[in-house]
Formats: sequence, structure tokens, C-alpha cells
Amino acid sequence: MARRALKLASLAAAASGIYLYGNKFMDPNDFGVVRVGRAIATTAVITYDYLTSLRNVPYGSEEYDFLKSQAPPSWSETVGLGNVLPSLLQVHLRSAERLRELCCANRGTFIKVGQHLGALDYLLPEEYTRTLKVLHSQAPQSTRQEIEQVIREDLGKEIKELFVSFEDTPLGAASLAQVHKAVLQDGRTVAVKIQHPKVQAQSSKDIFLMEVLLLVVKQIFPDFEFMWLVEEAKKNLPLELDFLNEGRNAEKVAQMLKNFEFLKVPRIYWELSTRRVLLMEFMEGGQVNDKAYMEKNGIDVNEISRNLGKLYSEMIFVNGFVHCDPHPGNVLVKKCPDSGKAYIILLDHGLYQVLSESFRMDYCRLWQALIKADMKRVQKYSRRLGAGDLYPLFACMLTARSWESVNRGIDQSPVSASEDVEIRSNAAAYLPQITQLLNNVPRQMLLLLKTNDLLRGIESALHTRASASSFLNMSRCCIRAVSTYQRSKSHSLYRRVHISLTEALSLWQINLYELFLWLKGSRLGSWVIAFLSRMHHST
Repeated sequence: MARRALKLASLAAAASGIYLYGNKFMDPNDFGVVRVGRAIATTAVITYDYLTSLRNVPYGSEEYDFLKSQAPPSWSETVGLGNVLPSLLQVHLRSAERLRELCCANRGTFIKVGQHLGALDYLLPEEYTRTLKVLHSQAPQSTRQEIEQVIREDLGKEIKELFVSFEDTPLGAASLAQVHKAVLQDGRTVAVKIQHPKVQAQSSKDIFLMEVLLLVVKQIFPDFEFMWLVEEAKKNLPLELDFLNEGRNAEKVAQMLKNFEFLKVPRIYWELSTRRVLLMEFMEGGQVNDKAYMEKNGIDVNEISRNLGKLYSEMIFVNGFVHCDPHPGNVLVKKCPDSGKAYIILLDHGLYQVLSESFRMDYCRLWQALIKADMKRVQKYSRRLGAGDLYPLFACMLTARSWESVNRGIDQSPVSASEDVEIRSNAAAYLPQITQLLNNVPRQMLLLLKTNDLLRGIESALHTRASASSFLNMSRCCIRAVSTYQRSKSHSLYRRVHISLTEALSLWQINLYELFLWLKGSRLGSWVIAFLSRMHHST
């Protein structure tokens, strides 16, 4: 097996070289033999590591599947693999560290894909997600000369001609771009997002290289199903590299959610924006997962968590236009000193998912079934979304709850520490089934799963995860979305009126239940409950 891996790696290198030299659209000099060699070498070492760790276990057996993940010691004793397991306990960690080093060295698209993997907290082994998360803070920085070159090429002027001041140190650097604070000649303070100069030229070549390497790995491990990752990168990277598209997304979501007074989206200055340079209103605040910042500035953590849930429920269930990169650096919070109100500032609008109507309705009904613990409908709508017989696993992936909690009702009890550990362990134990699911579900689902995990990470940091209010907000949005859809498909006035009355009644019931929960948790409510209890005992 190991020899086969090395042969296939050599074949991949040769095929990549022939393709690159023969393809008139790809300049092998730009691609760089070092970048290609580094990627091939890393893939070969990781593959060899897994092969040697699994060489004594028959391929396709139950033992093989468990040993590819970090199976618990108790399991290894049960199946008699106590001597094999110790050599495997660090395979995920070693491989994740090598992958992280490759991403940092090759930069650009590699970091972007690594960040995507690092966000899949409840879908991939913890060793990978924990190790790759640091890529958010280890993105490369372009030099001053490179920044000047991009601005000169795109805007036709020097930095000193456009700005009164321009801070050399970026506010933040990401895989594809970095942001600088500047002041325009008219005195406006702006944020200037500038694309790394080599990313545009390298992105398509990087994706091709990843595709070749993943195909080679799949020849060695047939159940290795990660081609969805390349497909998503092919579709999304060109959109993320077009900053004019990002500007349009920002304006669309600001208009779409204008009724949420707590939401702020930076204004775009189109006269100084291009595909590689984006000028926007400067806004600052603390990161949404910084609980200490909120407490210091008198910001209600529960209110922020509740409002963030409202935003995303509205985007996903009602509008079908979803900001899919809500990592803490892209979601800021700030308290207005004049009004005392806390705002959520939504940044980086390059990556959005547009949901089709049929997908959105199935997704709404699935979440309604999950909240009500209606297992028949959970199975029905999971299957309609491509889960097949793996619908229990799909329900657990969506909710990040155990199957027992899903059956009991995900709104009935908060996530315990032991349940969270169980879910993370299962991400490793069921990795082949999870990758199979990710290949089978509609492509629209992939970014939603990533978004779900990022939002859960924020809730975990704020200690507000699985609160009753979040499920109530989701229920409201699902009811409104389904009712709007049903009215649009009905030609009968009586039917439309009936749908509207049913919607109003359902929303009223939710409001009443929310009032009950508020009273139950308030001092007044506890007094009322105590009084009624005494009255009951006295009779």
C-alpha cells in the first residue's frame, strides 16, 4: 500500500507538470515548482502516515473505520487492538499540523480552504478543527510596495493622492486580502480592503492542484470523500475575489434587513472601488465572541446572542440569502455612547449562499420537525435533503446534539459538557459517513453547515448556546416563511385567509410561551408562582 501511495504521488506530480506546461492558460513559472512540490510532499507524507498506522488492519473492516478516527481506549480493548491504537492516537494531530504548515507556506487559496475546514467543528475530528482554526490569525500580509502596486493599477493614482493618511499596519489580514484604515481627502475615515496581488493568478492553479491530489488520495482510500471541498472552492473563490460582488452583497443585505435597527453594514464608496480594491465606511468594535469586552462596555451578552440568531434565522429561512462567513473577526459589537444601544456590525460580504425556494422550504420544515421532536417528519425532510438512511446522523450534524437529545427535543435541555464531548468524538468516529453525507446533500447545504458551526462557536464562547429564545426565533421565521410560500401557491382567497389566520395563531402561541418563560425567570414570575403554590396547598 505504501509503495502504491508513493507511485501515485509521483504520477500526480508528472500529470500536474504535463498539464501545467501544456495548458496555455496556466503559466508554470507563476505556479512555482516549490508550491507544487510542497503540496505533493505534504500529501504523500500524510497518506503514508495513515497507511503505516493502518497496515495491520484489514481494509473496510469495522476496526479499520474506527482506527482511522481516534477511537476511545475502551473500544480498542473490546476489539483487541490495544497494541495498534497507541500508534494512531496522534495521526490526526500530526496530519493536521502538516496541513496547517502547508497552508501557511502556500498561502492564498490554501489558507482559505484550511479556514473552511477549521470551521467545521462538529463535522471533522477535533484535532483538525482545533489545529486549523489558527489560520484565521496567521494569514499573510502584503508589503507596502505590493499594496501601492494594486492601488496604482486599479485606481490609477498613488496612495498619497487619494488619502490624507493611510496606516501601514493593516487592521486585519485574511487569506485573500487585508484591510487598512485611511482618511480621504474630504476627511471621511474609511476602511480600504486590498486584495493580495498574486491571489487572483494563483487561485485557479491551486484549486486544480488540490483536485489532482484529492483524486490521488481517493485512489488509496476509496471512502475518502472530500471532492465537495474542491467543488465549493471552484464555485465560491471567483465570487470572493470580485470585490464589486462583495459590495453588491453588502448593499443587498443592508436593504433586506433594514428593519433590524441593531444591525450595521458599512456603506460602500463605489467611486473608489474595483474588483481588487473596496472602499467602505470605517466601523470598529469588539469581536462578537469577546465576552470580557461586552461586560466591560455594558453590553448584554444574551441580547447580542439573541439578535445574532434573529439575523441568521431571517437570512436563512425567510430570505434565502445567507452571509456564510460569520467568524468572530467578521461580526463586531459596539455600544452607542449616545443612545446606549448595542449594535451588531456585519463585515466581509464576499461569501453568500443563495437558497432555492424548494431547498429553503424543506430546510424550514426540517427545523420545525427538529424543534417539535417529530421524528417522522425529521426522517422525511432529511431524506428529501439527500441524507437517505443516514438521517439520524444528519439531524445530529445540523443540531450538534446527540441522537438522544434530538429524540427528546433539542429545546428541552441545554447542551451539557459530556454531550459536547460526545458530539466531537462522534465527528471522528463517523468520519466516513459524514464525508459520504457531505457528498450527497445539495451543495447549498455545505455552507449552511459551516455557518451553523461558526454560530455555535460564538454561542459557546458567550455561554448562550441552545437557549430557548433562539429556538423561538427560528420557529417564528420558519412559520412566516412557510406561510408566505403557501399563500404564493394558493389561488383561493379563502385558503389564503385561512393560512394567514393559522400563521397569526401560531405566532401568538410562540409570543405567549415566550412571555411565560420570561415570567418564569423573573422575580415577579417567581412571586406569582410561589403565591399560586401557597393557594393550591391551602385549598
